[in-house]
Amino acid sequence: MLTHPINLLTALLLFTGTLSAAPTVGPPAPEREFRGAWVATVANIDWPSRPGLPAEVQQKELVALIERAAELHFNAILFQVRPAADAVYASKLEPWSEFLTGAMGKAPEPFYDPLTLAIDEAHRRGLELHAWFNPYRASHPQEKEPVAPNHVSNTLPGGVLQYGKYLWLDPGAAAAVDHSLNVILDVVRRYDIDGVHFDDYFYPYPIKDQEGKMVPFPDDRSWRQAQKEGPREAGNKLDRNDWRRQNVNRFVERVYRQIKQEKPWVKFGISPFGIWQPGVPKTIQGFNAYASLYADSRKWIREGWLDYLAPQLYWKVESKGQSFPVLLQWWCDQNLKHRHLWPGLFTSRVGLEGKRLWPAAEVLRQVEITRQQPGATGNIHFSFQAIQKNQGQIADMLASGPYAEEALVPASPWLGAKPPPKPILAWEESDGGQDSLRLRLPDGARPWWWSVQWRHGDRWQLQVVSGQQDRITLDRSKSQGPLEQVAVTAISRTGVAGPVVVLSR
Repeated sequence: MLTHPINLLTALLLFTGTLSAAPTVGPPAPEREFRGAWVATVANIDWPSRPGLPAEVQQKELVALIERAAELHFNAILFQVRPAADAVYASKLEPWSEFLTGAMGKAPEPFYDPLTLAIDEAHRRGLELHAWFNPYRASHPQEKEPVAPNHVSNTLPGGVLQYGKYLWLDPGAAAAVDHSLNVILDVVRRYDIDGVHFDDYFYPYPIKDQEGKMVPFPDDRSWRQAQKEGPREAGNKLDRNDWRRQNVNRFVERVYRQIKQEKPWVKFGISPFGIWQPGVPKTIQGFNAYASLYADSRKWIREGWLDYLAPQLYWKVESKGQSFPVLLQWWCDQNLKHRHLWPGLFTSRVGLEGKRLWPAAEVLRQVEITRQQPGATGNIHFSFQAIQKNQGQIADMLASGPYAEEALVPASPWLGAKPPPKPILAWEESDGGQDSLRLRLPDGARPWWWSVQWRHGDRWQLQVVSGQQDRITLDRSKSQGPLEQVAVTAISRTGVAGPVVVLSR
């Protein structure tokens, strides 16, 4: 087992004569699979457990959550930083979230930055941290306190609309769209995130009035303005539905391109509703996100405006009209640019009572189907509370089954294909059953991750280690037989692996 010493400055005399390069036997390529989990802050679904907790308690909860994810061999957290035009991080553009401190606009006391903490704790344990934004929702019915003076409902009143119990930024209002884009880019610039993430909310899910009639989204003002400006596509004016889809499409493309202008290695991903349109493919039935949310998610992946797509395939394998494997294959077939395809799983259904009950075996089966589907390379679980609570023994079954060993996040070579150089290793044996390994790159730079594999007998094991570490410790007292080989590879920020160095007894 590998352990990570906290103090990397501990003085050690390096001894390199015990291990030598092994020319004939090497490790298998490390497994590549995205294992993500959504951590929702809206309505305190996952974290913090309730609004207004002492800052120390909030921090302990967040660190425990990330530590648990690492123990279960997840490799990515999708952390909701903007539930509803508010911030779970230090922002000059939007107020602190009520879900964090109990009052919108109130900072944690004593002060800390949850996003900084989440990034540091995730990276230290070999996990990616993706910042999850809701681009248009401006208030949530679970919010009970007054809005802050710098909330968009006060600063951009013309771009914020009431729809049912929610406030919504108008996707057709240029000032509102620009504001959301600026919020996202501000986080990209100031924080060392690995990805920007949107969920399935674009235009809101339709609601009905007391008579059961559909309530239209009240964007007459921006629609009339668009008509004055003459929105055109291929020389023809768009109808209102196509105009709404164009608003979303343009925003998605802008977000992708401007993220890449700031930091090319930061991934952009969306998890749309799992059905693009009913009847596509023919056996599929259900809600029409294309017509109702104005989300043309097939276009986004076909155009390459995303680095990953995570369609929410929240149905059982055998579901009539919403077959998990049928939908998964269809989405993979749309991935013409060969981006990542990581379907979302409804893991929170596990352990519920009655007709909504899902056995943990259903989720494990979906993980296995994803592994067997060409073009799909991982999953994202909604949400982490089910795993942290071990509902229906889902955490135990993942840990003893598909996630028994660690895995590297799949590489994104279109974001940067240059591999790191070959690492230089130095080995020291010490008393007490521990071996310490020093590792560095020849140019003095640091990789993003170290892929460290070690072998006892015929079995290779993997640990993903932060590139900031220059020393790891192997505990021989807990190993299965004598340590025979160690293999180290440097991994770039885009997941590209360099040459492997193998040392043997």
